[in-house]
Amino acid sequence: MSADLLEAAEGLHELVEAHADKAEQKRRLPSRLVHAMRDAHLFRMCVPHEYGGPEADPMTFAAVIEKVAQADGAAGWCTMIGSTTSSMSLFLEPEWARRLFGDAKTVSAGVFAPNGRAVRDGDGWRVTGRWQWGSGTSHSQYISGGTVTDAGEFHLMFFDAADVTIHDTWYSHGLKGTGSNDFSVDGAFVPMGRSVQPMSGRRQVDCNLAAFPNFSLLASGVAAVSLGVARHALDEFAELAQGKTPQYSSRTLATSGMVQADVAKAEAILRSARAFLFDELARAWESAQHGDRIDVPTRVRIRLACVHASQAAAEAIDIVYTLAGGTSVFESNVLQRCLRDARVATQHLMVSPRLYETLGRTFVGFEIDASTL
Repeated sequence: MSADLLEAAEGLHELVEAHADKAEQKRRLPSRLVHAMRDAHLFRMCVPHEYGGPEADPMTFAAVIEKVAQADGAAGWCTMIGSTTSSMSLFLEPEWARRLFGDAKTVSAGVFAPNGRAVRDGDGWRVTGRWQWGSGTSHSQYISGGTVTDAGEFHLMFFDAADVTIHDTWYSHGLKGTGSNDFSVDGAFVPMGRSVQPMSGRRQVDCNLAAFPNFSLLASGVAAVSLGVARHALDEFAELAQGKTPQYSSRTLATSGMVQADVAKAEAILRSARAFLFDELARAWESAQHGDRIDVPTRVRIRLACVHASQAAAEAIDIVYTLAGGTSVFESNVLQRCLRDARVATQHLMVSPRLYETLGRTFVGFEIDASTL
């Protein structure tokens, strides 16, 4: 793992935590926090060394997101979005990759869903479309959107932020500070160089990270947010339990045998899920370093670990939220925010519990469409 990135994330913990309430109220990350995270390269972890980026390995990528999410789930989520979008620099022509991602101050975001329509216009495309779930778009210079061309091909187009309209739609249950509003473009011009075809697998950079599957990276980032939020919740409860004496009791929560047993269960649930995820990432990364293709069984296990981590994190939070009693229901209490953030994270397509069935088919002898693994 990269010690520099992990230390940077750790060094920002207090600042991220201090801005969590404001992010929730404003429904976006405060500018001061964005600038600090940007300067620490947390939004561009997947930019390769060739373009001046950190080129983080998958374990560092997940660990940094987890660390940021321990301070605030929304900040962790935006870290994930920025860095996964930056991984598209691996697909861009080198000239354009340097234009977009060679500047360390560039922040990007975007949505893969093919909601845009593009027609050729000279040396570029004219694109119209509207996308949901635009996390981090309000603080990004480049915003990407999945698009279908007039030839029926899927492209991911990078729009200049000036060409994008952000719609005030993000009134959510959790992860409020992510600013995941709808966004749209109407006839925006996109030069050919700012269009990529990630589903083709044709990367422009020869590095180990280029051998790692895009969807595995994205799913592990989503799961890492959940793990970080759950770690925050369990640590918060441990502190609460040592000082809270429930009504009609003379003992603190921490002295209760039932509480001790349930906390142990929550820790086991969270720690085992984390170990599963990081073990699978490490195995796949070892293969990538040896030049081996990340095969379907490996991608299945990574995605299973991601789904499980997201679900397990929410389950662990449920346990300590319940143990905290009435204290946890107030908006001023961290546990309720952790609960909301974790539950919203589980709704992401990459970690949907519906995937258990799809992934499970491979363990009993069936083949599946692995194009989005």
